[in-house]
Amino acid sequence: MSKSCRLPDYADYHFPFREGTLALLEGASLVAMIGYFFYRSWLACICLFPVFVLFMKEKKKELAKKRRQELSLQFKDLVLALSANVKAGYSIENALRESYRDVELLYGADSLICQEVRHMLRGLENNVVLEKLLYELGVRSRLPDIMQFADVFLIAKRSGGNMTEILEKTAGVIEQKIETDKEVQLMISARKVEQKIMNMVPFLIIFYIGTTSRGFFEVLYHNLIGVAVMTVCLLFYGAAYLLSRRIVEIEV
Repeated sequence: MSKSCRLPDYADYHFPFREGTLALLEGASLVAMIGYFFYRSWLACICLFPVFVLFMKEKKKELAKKRRQELSLQFKDLVLALSANVKAGYSIENALRESYRDVELLYGADSLICQEVRHMLRGLENNVVLEKLLYELGVRSRLPDIMQFADVFLIAKRSGGNMTEILEKTAGVIEQKIETDKEVQLMISARKVEQKIMNMVPFLIIFYIGTTSRGFFEVLYHNLIGVAVMTVCLLFYGAAYLLSRRIVEIEV
């Protein structure tokens, strides 16, 4: 439990080397594909650099959201472990120490929740109150469940409320929310697959016609009018893509 690391701001994602390399390759492939199919020009790839920047920003948002979901699931198990240990007679601070062992077995010492619990335990050793540590986690995580738990925990600690009951109810609410989110994601998983297929359809159509009827699209390339037409088509495609993303993104 001596490991230390810089705690993340969960709204700001920094690519690890492997993920960053894969994201760069994905973004470069996307720009190259658009440059070829819409303009038949490698020079267009340079002009499409804003698309690459937008892709990287969206990728960061997607991975940050995934990390927050992972933290939410792990936090739920931490609260369940806390509840069990408080019910066994431990004080809340000692229950946190015992709960660290539980979540370490579940998720490993390098997991998000273990990093956070180690930070809380170091804070307790330096006489920082647990309420403040939980509030800081809520602020960094941007997760309403953790913020609400921190607020309820503060009130209960000051008013002498039933901590075991509060912990059990909190874990139950978070678990129910996670299960509901899983059900929703399962119901729309087929739509997400359809969305990905439809996103590729314009490229497949251009590839098919360009392969079977060579020269059919040549009038649209390497001239001002053709570039303008393809740019308008690309803008419509981009708008349709963003709309389809918004339709299938449902948050509980």
